[in-house]
Amino acid sequence: MNNEIFQQAHLAYEAKDFQTARNGFTKCLHDAQSPLAPGELGLLYHQIGNCLVKLKDYHEAIHAYTQATADSLYDASGVVNHNLGMAYAALHDYENAIRHFELAVTDAKYDTPFKAYSSMGNALLKLGKSAEAGVAFRQAALDERNPDPTKALLNLGICFMALNRPQDAIASYESALPFSMDTATRNKLFANLGQAYVAAGQMQQAVAAFETALADKSYHLNDSASVDYQLAVAAIASGAAETTGSLMPLGADMSGLDVITAEPAGYAEDGEYIEEQDPYYYPEAYGMQDGYESSDDRFFNASDEELEQWSKGIARQQRRHRNVGLKVAVGIIVVLLLALAALAFAYTQGFGYPTQESVIEELFADPEAAADTVFIDTAADITEMVNIIVADPAARIDGMNRSMSESVAFVTARTQQGGDVQYKVTLVRDMIGWKVSHVEIYYASQQGSADGGQPSGGTADVQDAQSAPEQQGEPEGQEAQGEPEGQEAQGEPDQEEEPED
Repeated sequence: MNNEIFQQAHLAYEAKDFQTARNGFTKCLHDAQSPLAPGELGLLYHQIGNCLVKLKDYHEAIHAYTQATADSLYDASGVVNHNLGMAYAALHDYENAIRHFELAVTDAKYDTPFKAYSSMGNALLKLGKSAEAGVAFRQAALDERNPDPTKALLNLGICFMALNRPQDAIASYESALPFSMDTATRNKLFANLGQAYVAAGQMQQAVAAFETALADKSYHLNDSASVDYQLAVAAIASGAAETTGSLMPLGADMSGLDVITAEPAGYAEDGEYIEEQDPYYYPEAYGMQDGYESSDDRFFNASDEELEQWSKGIARQQRRHRNVGLKVAVGIIVVLLLALAALAFAYTQGFGYPTQESVIEELFADPEAAADTVFIDTAADITEMVNIIVADPAARIDGMNRSMSESVAFVTARTQQGGDVQYKVTLVRDMIGWKVSHVEIYYASQQGSADGGQPSGGTADVQDAQSAPEQQGEPEGQEAQGEPEGQEAQGEPDQEEEPED
């Protein structure tokens, strides 16, 4: 391998010039004049994968890391598999991510398995597997090579809260307190601890924890934590500082502390985490296994079989919840069917929206303006029909014959001279509403004919419209109607962790 180019690429990576670094490592890979020694193929693909992760090209990073694992002579398979898992996690492919984290911890030469266990716990939480995540976080916390088990303990507390084991969550949170952490993390820890105390019925301790979280005035409780705080204060005020048994209040927040999710640890900053907030939220926690008694150090001693049993209990509860949801869904479907039946009946009786009345009112309020909206597209001679209509916002509907597909209305409009003009307006269905298909003028001499007791007669032309008032004894002529006042139309990667070298 060309060591000079390799070192230049290394320096570019340290300077965060990841594209130049990638080009340099790739050049080493294809340099025919400097053949690769055993294991160097895996090394170069490893570093190329790191550059691609920093460039947020996770698909190509997965390809590069996979090539690195294919080199059997490269002895860093644990690190590479961890990085592979983180690349899959960045693409939200948590199943594949977990598979590679599991491969990482099986490598005896991998000296930071706590990283893979923590990453595995994060991925399991993403899949809602709280019990399995708890096992992974416990392994990370107990790893003697872990220089700072704080975050693993915090995340383990979240898992215990999700499993309705508040006493174990308390023990986990309290075990994290001796370690150094920034102020914001410590305040969040005390807030979580307060909620765990409330869930355990230890109200005095809960209030103390909440007040510690709020002491420097830089932290604000979220809504559920505020509810728990008020619950604890109220319990103390009523003399019930301690309650019997475990209590999971309605306001209990299962989110816990923000869980670390990260990109793979990097070449230049091995093991240094660059954190980004990524909160996890959990459903309502369920009851503990019968006969279980919590103790302060129980979370260190609980077996994997116990956690698996609690996980199965959660699954049973979830099935019961799904059955309740099914009954609710069936009830909603029945109500919807009844509503649809009522709507269908109303449709057959001629009801719709917009109604016949509202269409007619719009037409007579301003015939010319309404012509484009109230007439059916297939209506013939729309202009001629509009011209015979007397504009009258107060036009009176004298009668209505309704049916499912067609309705006939009889309307009286008053002219500006004080005379009345009677019309027969035919409407047809337009989807669920109505539109006008025809307008006729009716005369007084035609009243009482066979149209349901309503006037009937021939279609009037423009001249009929002008003479209609005279034939009904109305004032001569019809002045040109002024235009009424206008009407307005209705119209991830998640948080970063450097790729491991």
